[in-house]
Amino acid sequence: MSTIAGLPAHVLLLHAVVVLVPLTAILLILCAVWPAARRRLVWLVATLAGLTLLVTPATVTAGEWLADTGKIDGSPDLDRHMAAGEYGLYMALGLALAAALLACLHVALSRGGGVAPLVRLGIAAVVIALAGGSMFAIHTIGESGAKAAWGGLLAQSENH
Repeated sequence: MSTIAGLPAHVLLLHAVVVLVPLTAILLILCAVWPAARRRLVWLVATLAGLTLLVTPATVTAGEWLADTGKIDGSPDLDRHMAAGEYGLYMALGLALAAALLACLHVALSRGGGVAPLVRLGIAAVVIALAGGSMFAIHTIGESGAKAAWGGLLAQSENH
């Protein structure tokens, strides 16, 4: 996948990731701390996490293709962005793991199984940590990407 409608696929796919990651992370946290939300939203959140897990590698691959075309100049900002982008795969896996933990908790509770309060608290803590880490990661990746794409242009406009 290199282009979509003549545009680099990375430029289009990254917008899906930028929306999916924070949306999924916020809903995961909500489901982790509010049982009524978990009962209503757990399968939606699992679907969003799965979609994120599909779109993120495609975005990384499309970004690598774009860098390999030689049509964009290499720079330290681009190198930082590409290195940070590799962590996007782990971020997506973390969101999927968090969603799976909540889904397992939901299934256990809906079948009448007892889940110890300490286990519930542990799951909530892991989900919150993974969701928070993913939001930090998407910010870091996006910030470095914006600097790589627009840094030179912004520096020129500040000089005028």
